[in-house]
Amino acid sequence: MLGRLNHVAIAVPDLAAATATYRDTLGAKVSEPIALPEHGVTVVFVDLGNTKVELLEPLGADSTIAGFVAKNPSGGMHHVCYEVEDIIAARDRLKAAGARVLGDGNPKTGAHGKPVLFLHPKDFHGTLVELEQV
Repeated sequence: MLGRLNHVAIAVPDLAAATATYRDTLGAKVSEPIALPEHGVTVVFVDLGNTKVELLEPLGADSTIAGFVAKNPSGGMHHVCYEVEDIIAARDRLKAAGARVLGDGNPKTGAHGKPVLFLHPKDFHGTLVELEQV
């Protein structure tokens, strides 16, 4: 069911500073910031060739990651994203196995313009998992 690792997401309190670290200190190719108000975040992607690192900053006080950044003021790993061929089939298989899908259970459009779902971290050994249809 799982395809390749699409990205590892790191929540940060200051996207400009984090972008500068990856671009200037590590020499990485970093995208322009993308505001995603429907997800409550602004993101940039660090291109690693075989995968990406997604840097996320809270967008507004009601951001879905505001609480995470408040508990981790320096930032930290937020989630991992795996690719799946058919997100509805993956969702149905996971739910039948007892995994909890966050939100209303229906895919939303993610930062890459593709359907995504998030799975409860308690069902995946403390790791928030995102699935993205490819």
